[in-house]
Amino acid sequence: MLLQEKYEAVIGLEVHAQLATASKLFCGDSTGFGAAPNTHVSPITLGHPGTLPKTNKKAVEYAIKMGLACNCEIEKDNYFARKNYFYPDLPKGYQISQHTTPICKAGYVTIHTSTGRKDVQLNRIHLEEDAGKSIHDLEDDFTCIDLNRAGTPLIEIVTEPDLHSAEEAWHYVTEIRKLVQWLDICDGNMEEGSLRCDANISVRLRGEKKLGTRVEVKNLNSIRNVKKAIEFEIDRIIGLLEEGKTIQQQTRSFDASNDTTFAIRDKEEANDYRYFPDPDLAPFHLSPDYIQAINTDLPELPNALTEKYMSRFGLSEYDAAQLCDAKSTAHYFESVILHSQQYKAIANWMLGPIRQYLNDQQKDFSNLLLKPATLAALIELVQLSKVNFSVASSKLLPVLLENNADPLVLAESMNLMQVSDENAIEAWVNEAIAAMPDKVAEYKKGKKGLIGLFVGEVKKRSQGKADPKQVTSLLEQKLNQ
Repeated sequence: MLLQEKYEAVIGLEVHAQLATASKLFCGDSTGFGAAPNTHVSPITLGHPGTLPKTNKKAVEYAIKMGLACNCEIEKDNYFARKNYFYPDLPKGYQISQHTTPICKAGYVTIHTSTGRKDVQLNRIHLEEDAGKSIHDLEDDFTCIDLNRAGTPLIEIVTEPDLHSAEEAWHYVTEIRKLVQWLDICDGNMEEGSLRCDANISVRLRGEKKLGTRVEVKNLNSIRNVKKAIEFEIDRIIGLLEEGKTIQQQTRSFDASNDTTFAIRDKEEANDYRYFPDPDLAPFHLSPDYIQAINTDLPELPNALTEKYMSRFGLSEYDAAQLCDAKSTAHYFESVILHSQQYKAIANWMLGPIRQYLNDQQKDFSNLLLKPATLAALIELVQLSKVNFSVASSKLLPVLLENNADPLVLAESMNLMQVSDENAIEAWVNEAIAAMPDKVAEYKKGKKGLIGLFVGEVKKRSQGKADPKQVTSLLEQKLNQ
């Protein structure tokens, strides 16, 4: 029996999403990224005695948005607690968080993996402030502290121990990143630390109910690293169990240079943090009307849109999911279908040549200069057989991506209009057949696949202007005589 079949991994994830508010969670300091160190600070950020924090209403709204999108129960009576621990970049000596009353309870996030759909169960989503940043590689003998990030509002999205593979974790973090971007509450930039993930991993014998001893891998800053760290930890723990060794509960870090983890400290328990309600922050109540107003304002979510595109527009599951991969992509599709009902053709153009162009330019559909109405007009040209797809995508589209001209006028000016005149097409077909007598003989002996060679020859002689359907039909007629 393979060791991976003998054991079952049990994984819980904690994703920290930095909320896209203009100011910090408890003061007016800027949350802008990239400023000079220790410039987005004030006496409140620095934890000076006598300062009084005030809760950022927009951060509360963003947390509720995420909770509603994740099918959570919204807690109406909330308060903040102090989470006490010492770290050099934690200026107050405690972090303000939610402990007993997370703003969002339970809920689930739907993912689609190679084994099918799964609703990943959530434990909570709660609000908290971020710590500052310790920088260890600028000075040989010192650690540098940047407190610009201290006090930035976060939501922490905590799953139940409901994941069982690195693949599931990869899909889950991908979905969370898509959701926070879709809701415009976080830019999802893992490289800049806007989204970070901690993974709690344990292993038990398959069929066992009791959880194994868990380890936590902290601050995973890319979706790739989440997957690689979990894969490594599962193999490491299984190896120790097979050797009869005891698994230590500890906190580990990930080394992306060799895809391994290493221990950094023993894991703290909740009682080590000595939580108690923050006396400087008043509890806050969320009325049903306030929550409903936020719910009403939510955009249509990716999974619902995917289902709609499949049922209403007849798109495949793959095409529908790809169109809902990012909000900008779905928004562009929604704009194009106002001008055309060729839903499959629109998807093909968007997910084919246009996406390739955007990938090459490192852009997305929000940066696309091609107007939705222009794309619809280009698709109509192809549907009406005035220009074939190959010519439209290779010659017209590159011009239209930089200049929103009228596709019909452009095609005429570039002499790209498709020829459907039977006499002209027959002349090109005759020339192609006459040019390849040996291939004609092979075709007549049964090599019917050579029809593509003749079609290509006609395409070359007509400079791509001959209607491919007419060409193929006429070729078959003449070659089968």
